[in-house]
Amino acid sequence: MYSIIKILMSALIIAGVTEMAKRFPTYGGIVAALPIVSLLSIIWLSVQGEKKEVVSQFTLGVLYGLPGTILLLAVVYICLKNSLHLFMSLSIGVMCWGLFLGLQKIVVKLITT
Repeated sequence: MYSIIKILMSALIIAGVTEMAKRFPTYGGIVAALPIVSLLSIIWLSVQGEKKEVVSQFTLGVLYGLPGTILLLAVVYICLKNSLHLFMSLSIGVMCWGLFLGLQKIVVKLITT
């Protein structure tokens, strides 16, 4: 039952943000940038009885992902602004995101050892 509720809530949020973005692109982007997915995930993990350590580790993972996500969005924005095709812009953004996360993992490992 939880899975159905989670899927429906997620679909409603995505549909709402998409409709807002059609009418008000900037505001749609701002709402899309809200940590809705992270907060809902934290709530669902807690409701499903996960230990605080698991929720805490999840939150740390979200923090680790933020810089790469910011880079991805910046790259996609720059590519689209320079008239690259959407698929190409997204592909370049995802590649930059992946490279950044790989480099970030290496740097964190070097710092912590």
